[in-house]
Amino acid sequence: MSIELIVLDVDGTMTDSRISYSESGDEVKSFNVKDGLGIASWMRLGKKVAIITGRSSRIVERRARELRIEYCHQGVKDKRKVLTELLEKLQLGYENVATIGDDLNDYTMLQDAAISFVPRDATVAVERIATVTLSRRGGDGAVREMIDYLIEKEGLTEELYRIWSVV
Repeated sequence: MSIELIVLDVDGTMTDSRISYSESGDEVKSFNVKDGLGIASWMRLGKKVAIITGRSSRIVERRARELRIEYCHQGVKDKRKVLTELLEKLQLGYENVATIGDDLNDYTMLQDAAISFVPRDATVAVERIATVTLSRRGGDGAVREMIDYLIEKEGLTEELYRIWSVV
């Protein structure tokens, strides 16, 4: 079976897991642009992307909108339940899913996926169950490394180069 959907946690994977607040109380997060291009590339290949995160933030909503990520679930306590419902909606199975997460609230989501990824700085508990521990830290291109791995594993490199007019 091929991977059709990647599911992203946010804090600690798409970001460096820090949450900063301005003097006026605004939340600040930084996203890696290489992750963004990787996400765009995955979708240009006709694949799907979902965000399932435990926190809620307008910043995440904005980033999802910028990247045209159709499925953005925030404030999620039970990630397995949300992922199962999404798979039913998309008519996919867990064998079609790759996930990335970094901490205990991602455990079940990582455990159920066909391929699971954790950034280099993930907690030990989730690193133990992950299929792949990435060389990059969360927020430092870990999502891009995951997508590059999947593109190569799925044999999509040449198609991706054609899409971006590299060859």
